[in-house]
Amino acid sequence: MNNDLGFFDYLIFAVYFLLVSGYGYWVYRRKKKTVTNTKDFFLAEGSLTWWAIGASLIASNISAEQFIGMSGNGFFAGIAVAAYEWVAAIALIIIAVWFIPIYLKNRIFTMPQFLKVRYNETVALIMAIFWLFLYIFVNLTSILYLGAVAINGLTGGHYLHEIMIGLSIFAIIITLGGMKVIGYTDVIQVTVLIIGGLATTYMALTLVSEKFGLGRDALAGFNMLLKDAPEHFEMIIPKPGPGSTQLEIDKYLILPG
Repeated sequence: MNNDLGFFDYLIFAVYFLLVSGYGYWVYRRKKKTVTNTKDFFLAEGSLTWWAIGASLIASNISAEQFIGMSGNGFFAGIAVAAYEWVAAIALIIIAVWFIPIYLKNRIFTMPQFLKVRYNETVALIMAIFWLFLYIFVNLTSILYLGAVAINGLTGGHYLHEIMIGLSIFAIIITLGGMKVIGYTDVIQVTVLIIGGLATTYMALTLVSEKFGLGRDALAGFNMLLKDAPEHFEMIIPKPGPGSTQLEIDKYLILPG
């Protein structure tokens, strides 16, 4: 397999970045208002369609953490690393049906707003500052770094700092207008994520099939995994006991949640 990127590979990268950032800036300019408020920024004036909200929800929670970090954990421990998402799906339904209407009725759009109403402005300010620092210096930096490392590896390992700067600028552009921009650009993002995820899965299964001399057959590769590594397809890993091996303990400890 050829691991070197060619002209068309770089062209796809460029088109993708220009398309998303350009579309985000266009939405920002088109919907820009002289005076904006909290509802405009966080709820996009209520103008987002259901499919844009759904796409934004998925795209906002899938990043380099999942494509790189959780893929590595999945290789080590199996699909049990994603088991907590079942609970998240149930929690989202409960929040959407019973909690969100109450928040919207009371014009509460963010967690600091809720804390201000429930307690006082000091508590809201502490929470806002804490989460800003956490996201900027822990969450977002790790995501940008992991994405930069992945792209840097594909491009030959010489442009890490340039890529991180580029990704940072790209992130700023698409967040200029709050949810107005993010909601619509996430439709593009989630489309790319789904296509890229399916393509990556197909290529990985094809490589497994080739490794075992079964030709370029993704289904044969999947069946080989089921046969040789059935424990990787268990959603629930039993709690380790006194007689458990170190490998079983390590797999259990890395599970999220």
